Order: sequence, then structure tokens, then C-alpha cells
Amino acid sequence: MFEFRSDDYGELQRLVDALFAPGVSSRATVSKIDVLVRAEAYDLCDDLAEVVDLLPSGSFTRARLCDQLNSILVGHGWAGVYGTVE
Repeated sequence: MFEFRSDDYGELQRLVDALFAPGVSSRATVSKIDVLVRAEAYDLCDDLAEVVDLLPSGSFTRARLCDQLNSILVGHGWAGVYGTVE
């Protein structure tokens, strides 16, 4: 099976890692606005910007943010192209 990886593969993982630095409590949260602002600063490609835009409103722990992003990626069929996050 042929799988294409974008040059932007792993960019969402970089975004999540920046929002939740190593050693931060697993209970720490970020808001959708925090994610949007950081994504804007990273100048994500249009597809990944759409993924971030599709996040529901509210606050996210790292685990919940990753679940939401991965669900959106899988729903669009982009998990193999852009990678999933953890």
C-alpha cells in the first residue's frame, strides 16, 4: 500500500508539544484560542489550519486535545498524510 506523507507531516505534533511542555501536569489545560493562536504562529498549511479550526470550543488536556485532533485527521483521511499526535 502506497502512503503519501506531506512535507508538513508531524507539524501538529510539534504544535501539541509546544502547548504542553515536558513536565507539565497531565491536568494542565489549554483553550481553543490558545491552540488557534499557536497554530497561527506556526503558519500551518491550509489542511492543518482546518483541523485546528474544527476543534470544539472549550479547554483541553493534552490527552483530550490529541483525541480531538486525531479524530479530525482520521475523519478527513489525513492521518497518514500529516501524522497523528500523542
